[in-house]
Amino acid sequence: MATSYTDPTIWGVIVVIGVLTYAIRLSFIALFGRLDEIPTGLERALRYVPAAVLAALVLPAFVTVHPGSGDLALDKLLAGGAAGAVAWRTENVFATMAAGMGALWIVRFLVLPAL
Repeated sequence: MATSYTDPTIWGVIVVIGVLTYAIRLSFIALFGRLDEIPTGLERALRYVPAAVLAALVLPAFVTVHPGSGDLALDKLLAGGAAGAVAWRTENVFATMAAGMGALWIVRFLVLPAL
């Protein structure tokens, strides 16, 4: 698909986005370098950032619709549920990944073909 944008325009947008991203990250480094102590409210809010980022990365895989059928990815939903249960119960990353992948393989290769 062709666009009406020229190569210098596209590269300019890429450079501007890169500089802005770098500036945002640098601003936090500079800010926390000047502070002796992080305010408690900010520290409390920053505690939830890793979980929120992980959820934002993982959730689209669970709610993806298979092309053509219009069905949700049942195998991924079941495997994600199993991994979530193991993570909640054990709080062990390796056990969570093993349970999630094991459940995905079992559902994908043994359960769904039988249906």
